[in-house]
Amino acid sequence: MDIEALIPHREKMRLINEALAVDNDKAMASSVVTEDWPLFHDGAVDALVTIELVAQTAALLEGWKRQQSKRGGTKGWLVGIKRADFRLPRIPLSATLITEARRGYALEGYAVFEGTVRLGSDVVAVVSIQVFRPEEDT
Repeated sequence: MDIEALIPHREKMRLINEALAVDNDKAMASSVVTEDWPLFHDGAVDALVTIELVAQTAALLEGWKRQQSKRGGTKGWLVGIKRADFRLPRIPLSATLITEARRGYALEGYAVFEGTVRLGSDVVAVVSIQVFRPEEDT
């Protein structure tokens, strides 16, 4: 699956390495922490970055849905944090994170996504984001 065809993130801001599963209800993605990630210092990344992982995994879900309906990949969003529960303050270099995002509900250009980020069997973060997508071009 070509991730860049589905999400607007490029170069160092694209944190997702692999789409593991995508269907109408959820998306799962794999990411490996590198020194190039935002908030990386002293051998680890701050758990705040998990918010971006959930947002990118949600974008993967929505981009896949748009592609299935022949509308192309997702466009950029404005994202707000509804709730975030960080269970690990820092994530070490080279850690492989699995992120799952599910759409909670949506109304016109507004949606809420629930996401979970795991490191092995440990939950690193549980995040709820609100997204606003500008209206489609006519």
